[in-house]
Amino acid sequence: MPKDNENVPFSIPTTDDPEASVLSPFAREQMLRCDECLRANPPTRVNCLYCGAPLPHNETTVNLQKPALRPLEKWEQGYNNILRAPVANLTAAALAEAADLLRLRPDDLAPILSSSIPLPLARAATINEAELVQGRLNTLGIDSSIMPEAEPGTAAKAFAKVRALRIDEAGIAAYHTPGTAATQVSWSDFVLLVAGRLTFKRVELREGKGARAEKDILDASEFVTDETIFDFYTRNRMMPYRIAANSFDFSCLGPNKGLLVGENISRLLRLFREHAPHAGYDDSFNSVQKMLEAVWPSEQQNESSGWRRERPGKYSFGSIMERSNEMQFVRYSRLRHHLLSTAGPTAQTDSIRSPEKTDDDS
Repeated sequence: MPKDNENVPFSIPTTDDPEASVLSPFAREQMLRCDECLRANPPTRVNCLYCGAPLPHNETTVNLQKPALRPLEKWEQGYNNILRAPVANLTAAALAEAADLLRLRPDDLAPILSSSIPLPLARAATINEAELVQGRLNTLGIDSSIMPEAEPGTAAKAFAKVRALRIDEAGIAAYHTPGTAATQVSWSDFVLLVAGRLTFKRVELREGKGARAEKDILDASEFVTDETIFDFYTRNRMMPYRIAANSFDFSCLGPNKGLLVGENISRLLRLFREHAPHAGYDDSFNSVQKMLEAVWPSEQQNESSGWRRERPGKYSFGSIMERSNEMQFVRYSRLRHHLLSTAGPTAQTDSIRSPEKTDDDS
């Protein structure tokens, strides 16, 4: 059999599918040179692969751009593409194209597009990438807006936690930490209340490993907590106040204070809504949390608890997994306030409930 090493085609498949087509390289004239680091980049990129600077696109390469939509680090503040209104009569081909653009599964994207509540479609690292996503979605008939996370007056985890209250007919006095002066807020200054439930899960495992490299679970424990919380926003303040059921003194309820935390937080919410009926109210977080997971996933942290020698030739090592939806609620709360502040109170029509209906009634 003759050997012909020179005519063997060189290709590296990018997937595990043997039938997947190999992507063709871009021509030299199609490559984009970064103005900052002077390195060549594929025309599909929005920002430089090496330094992150925006790339100079022209009419020829602008249609080749594709958003990366990489997962952001915890310290990064990105830009969120928010669906403005439900999308009706979207074809299967358009849904598949939108899902490919947003790096989502069609089954995850379809409920978001049909939701009556504006929900996030993507979380981009830069404004250029968010604008690219917005433009491509617009061509598919999907209207969206951009919500920056680094809005004035906000931070990565910006909220003022309230530990206790003094309530009267004029308003509230919020106490944050012992020894500090209370913050006075009148009922007329309330603009929005956002309620939800935080969940925290911690799983600890200890696995054994012997000389033959076999593994077996020696010990396992799982710890799960949840609590009801709500944020309330006031005029001329971007940062919300937060009340968490498990760390709040409900003495402000007086004779209406009950024995169960769940009852007390519901009664406090009812009291707020009765005194500030003009303020918007949203309690949809729990019902839309599954849809939020596709774009704003719950944060998970994995760490090792170290190795330990059980006996000669037998060792064990431990691992800890922690999962929380706190930042997911923070972003959802800001979304509701962002919509209210940019589009007026009518943006909250679908989320406002009458003051007579509370969690006690459900």
